[in-house]
Amino acid sequence: METDKGFLVLTRAGDIRFAAGLATNDAIAQAMVRRWRQTDAQGRAILTVEVQGQHYSAVVISSEEAVAFVMHRHPDRDVLFEFAATVEFAGDIFRQVLTNPYDAMAVVDRQGLMRFLSPVHEHELGLGRGEAAGRHVTEVIENSRLHEVARTGKAEVGALITMKGKTRVVTRIPITDPEGELVGAVGHIMFKGPEQLQSLSAEVIRLRSQLSSYKAELSSLRGRQRGLDQIVGTSAAIRQLKEQIARVAPLDVPVLLIGESGSGKELAAHAIHQLSKRREQTMVMINAAAMPASLVESELFGYEPGSFTGAEKKGRRGKFEQADKGTLFFDEIGDMPLEIQVKLLRVLQDGSFERVGGDKARHSNFRLISATNRNFASMIDSGEFRLDLFYRLSGVTIQLPALREHAQDIELLAEQALSEFARRHSTRIKRLGPGVIEFLQAQAWPGNVRQLMHAVEGAAIFAESDELTIQDFSRQGLQKQAAAEPAVLTDAAIALTAPASATLDVAAGSSVREAVGLVEENLIRESMKRHKGNKLRVAAELGISRSYLYKRLSETGLDWVRRAPVPAQTKPGSQP
Repeated sequence: METDKGFLVLTRAGDIRFAAGLATNDAIAQAMVRRWRQTDAQGRAILTVEVQGQHYSAVVISSEEAVAFVMHRHPDRDVLFEFAATVEFAGDIFRQVLTNPYDAMAVVDRQGLMRFLSPVHEHELGLGRGEAAGRHVTEVIENSRLHEVARTGKAEVGALITMKGKTRVVTRIPITDPEGELVGAVGHIMFKGPEQLQSLSAEVIRLRSQLSSYKAELSSLRGRQRGLDQIVGTSAAIRQLKEQIARVAPLDVPVLLIGESGSGKELAAHAIHQLSKRREQTMVMINAAAMPASLVESELFGYEPGSFTGAEKKGRRGKFEQADKGTLFFDEIGDMPLEIQVKLLRVLQDGSFERVGGDKARHSNFRLISATNRNFASMIDSGEFRLDLFYRLSGVTIQLPALREHAQDIELLAEQALSEFARRHSTRIKRLGPGVIEFLQAQAWPGNVRQLMHAVEGAAIFAESDELTIQDFSRQGLQKQAAAEPAVLTDAAIALTAPASATLDVAAGSSVREAVGLVEENLIRESMKRHKGNKLRVAAELGISRSYLYKRLSETGLDWVRRAPVPAQTKPGSQP
């Protein structure tokens, strides 16, 4: 009876000396001999032939005197036959797999008995060639689970195994026959160890972290504005602010931003960072007003492992360390506790500090930008803020104008708010209806630009059409200001309002309207001087609307009368 296996021995001349199993079939034997003669010069270790629709392969073992064929019949043109038939160097591949010095192989049968062990694995275990064959795998390889895989058929991929004190990466795969029956298992062991995988994993984690950081920074730049292009306005006050930022940004000096809440101090800080030499590094933000007093020190300086209950096991870097080589933006710095002011002063002097619970001196090189809406002069007088720290913070001081001081920019700001609202919510851009700009310019805006933006967004949300009306803004709590036209300025009103210094220079023959216009111009001029260009106070004092005041300023050429700008730098010895 013909079997699925066979053995054939030839002389070097090609004469058959022994045949068994499949090789007793003369047609199969002669086909294998012809194939060997065709490829002998190539030194192929695996041959394949097809006889009467059946597929056969043979492993060729050669010596100087004879050639032996270990033959096998394939029920179909399976993958093994296909591989051996189409890849001329299939034998070299099998040899490489069996002798690979970096990926050793161990083979067990279904009972867990060793059937093959790669030479490199034998060497690693101190065994001679073939010494492991027939022994149970647990007697040969410590901590092995290959027999369990051969028993259960469940693969184990990328597992770790400790052998002679060294950690290796192993993959255990169950092996089945063509009928799907378990016949054994193969284990592949990486003798290079897991260090390469760990290094690759660390590199992937680093790249993911870097990508996440870049995404966060890009989102921050888009959301919080970058450079000067998003500081909206064309008024003299905004032009002056942008000019000051552009001049101070390239200089590596501390900057103190002073302005009312909502006036855009954070925007200015981002612009300074983006125009500085540190723009490629991180800008770390701290809000002293929002930081619990008990956590201020650990947040700023960081802490060592086990410094206090609840501390992270590996410790934590503080804001100073995070801002190294970048920019540290300290918002609401006027709310910093006195005990922290002393420690901050030391950091600003030489950049050195110690983590909470540590004694190792650390150093950070950052550019400091501070912001506050507090009155430093009164705080210093009352002892709430250290004078020496103030001098460290205020290398350059920039005063941000309140919205009421550049009300002519309200139209641009409102349009920007509507554009941003439409972009975020994927809706059509709404527009401002008749009289809305004048209505908005007549408001006091104690919350400055932030309040304006919220009011515009609120009106856009509840507006019934794409055109925002005064009524839409009135729902946000804004009230229409009473206006007084020039015709109602009676002689008595003029007499009561005009200061003694408001002199008249009315030419003879002038009409009443011309005389009233001159009186009005003088009143506005004197009031603008008294209030240093504060139009809200001027309008309130004269009893006229701000929109009418803007109109008269434009007609009479008095728009140049503005509040004197705050110097860009506060010198030691002067009041902030």
